[in-house]
Amino acid sequence: QDFRDLRALCLSQGLLFEDATFPAHIRSIGPTLLPEEKLRQIQWKRPTELQRNPYLIMDGVSRFDIMQGEIGDCWMLAALGSLTLRKQFLENVLPKDQGFQDDYAGIFHFRFWQYGEWVDVVIDDRLPFLNGRYLSVHPRTSNEFWPSLLEKAYAKLQGSYQNLNGGYLSDALVDLTGGIQVQFSLKDPPPDLEEILKAADKSQCLMGCSTSGQSRRNIELRNGIVQGHAYTITGAVKV
Repeated sequence: QDFRDLRALCLSQGLLFEDATFPAHIRSIGPTLLPEEKLRQIQWKRPTELQRNPYLIMDGVSRFDIMQGEIGDCWMLAALGSLTLRKQFLENVLPKDQGFQDDYAGIFHFRFWQYGEWVDVVIDDRLPFLNGRYLSVHPRTSNEFWPSLLEKAYAKLQGSYQNLNGGYLSDALVDLTGGIQVQFSLKDPPPDLEEILKAADKSQCLMGCSTSGQSRRNIELRNGIVQGHAYTITGAVKV
């Protein structure tokens, strides 16, 4: 799908884009993400139906823009949070040639690294809702939609929203950067882990971490960290 050609066609015809390859349909959600009766209740809405004046990005991009929805994709969102700290990488994933203000036609596109090349993923901007609430990631600012639309593009790349429900933070970091990932187990860390983290931070590597456990239960440990959850690492210092 060619983003510019499809947008030009929609604008010439006065239509909003509807993506037949990732339709506003249960199969784009996935058959087992929710009970069947809830799947049938899902509604799809465009940002222009939700807000009078929606924006793709407001006041720059920040990890604080991202609010996880009902889908267990914290692994992807933690990687995305890390990406927002390195604006030069973010521009690869989030092209600037789109928005709700100029040439809006209900079509957006995002880029992900897959098997040695950048792949352009085109979507329409219809987002899934259940009982009036976002099923997917939702913006902290009500009229900023880059996290929701980027997540939809990643869901399309993976086949459905259901396929985002659990995954590896390291895979998402590679998909968002085209970089090489290295993992360390904190059960058996290398003796020079502190130096490795400081060097990685100094060289502007993207970093994340995750805890073991069942992600569905959201059990908070005494130290405030949640079991089965993924986190963005924003820096490395010894305290």
